[in-house]
Amino acid sequence: MSQATKKPMVTDIFVEGAKKGWAISTSSTIPNVLMAFVIIKVLSLTGALDAMGVLFSPIMGVFGLPGEAAAVLIGAWMSMGGAVGVVITLFDSGILDGNHIAILAPAIYLMGSQVQYLGRILGVIGTEGRHIPVMVAISVLNAFVAMFVMNILV
Repeated sequence: MSQATKKPMVTDIFVEGAKKGWAISTSSTIPNVLMAFVIIKVLSLTGALDAMGVLFSPIMGVFGLPGEAAAVLIGAWMSMGGAVGVVITLFDSGILDGNHIAILAPAIYLMGSQVQYLGRILGVIGTEGRHIPVMVAISVLNAFVAMFVMNILV
């Protein structure tokens, strides 16, 4: 005969999910955001953030963004949590405003954390190396299209 399985209680499922969420935030998200704060502060103190602003200003201007917003996209490519930290730091510095953040938000999520996921997912499932640049290019293109559309809508 088959043995009846006991269904877990909703509260047990909630508590287990909360524990997992806490572990993720303390081991992954918080370090990435903190790293972004430190990197932007160092770039700002050394003048590299200003240089980045001048260098990327023509490209980012197409999307209605200051050149320094390129740091958000670079951060997003490495880590979504890091990109959020960059956004917060640039917002706090007065470089970005709410409209800029609205333009950048879809791009952060469309191209977010690719560096992390390339090894974790694509390497594990055996994706051929020749396909990886195309996949990266598609997500970056999607991010730029989203910023262009958001610049029109915002």
